[in-house]
Amino acid sequence: MPEQSATSRNYSSDSLSTLVSVSIVSHGHGKMVNHLIADLAAIAGTRLEVIVTHNIPASRTDFGATVPFPVILLENAQPKGFGANHNAAFRRAQGDFFCVLNPDIRISRDPFPALIAELARPQVGAAAPRILSPSGGIEDSARRFPTTAILARKALGGARTVDYPAVDNPISVDWVAGMFMLLRRDIFAEVGGFDERYFLYYEDVDLCRRVRRRGFDVRMVPSVDVIHDARRESRRSLRYFRWHIESMLRYFLQPVK
Repeated sequence: MPEQSATSRNYSSDSLSTLVSVSIVSHGHGKMVNHLIADLAAIAGTRLEVIVTHNIPASRTDFGATVPFPVILLENAQPKGFGANHNAAFRRAQGDFFCVLNPDIRISRDPFPALIAELARPQVGAAAPRILSPSGGIEDSARRFPTTAILARKALGGARTVDYPAVDNPISVDWVAGMFMLLRRDIFAEVGGFDERYFLYYEDVDLCRRVRRRGFDVRMVPSVDVIHDARRESRRSLRYFRWHIESMLRYFLQPVK
């Protein structure tokens, strides 16, 4: 759990006057991480530091000598959960904003100025870009909080509905997916970071729930988008299915931290 206490900062909307700490966790995804680091190096419009966590043993990641920002490498002796890894990265982070970023995200233009501008509003605690599939379709990365009724309808084969309509301007949403979320540093610290009782799945839902319970908005900013080049092996794994069920039960049955 993050140790930093919330601080009163003036969050500027100028991305060049602030520092964004980007946390990327790799599960043997060295090639994807290299591509993502190259994407981040190419945008060059925002001051960044990047923290890469190798959650399983991996060959040395080669970012080249031209990366225009510091890269901190963390290596785990034993695998940790999604939230625990990003919490550990946050303890090393120096930025005014903390970005949780999956290695299978591809970035073609700088998404941070628009997100930082949204987070400069005092009532906003977290923001995310629009997520597109490689074919250009809009992914449902911004959703309403799950309910037992929604889950029952899904289990019975009900048609999947879109929680929020396609819009051009930023909107408040219940939660955004942890593949790409940007939070103010003080808000991430205030809510205690990710709940590490979630090993995988629902930790992003839970985090946004706690951000909103503190009275802050979670915003989706459709004027910027990134590509989610998803790998779906987890859908065929019983281990991932078990983690999903365990996290779902925890979300509904355990009290919010």
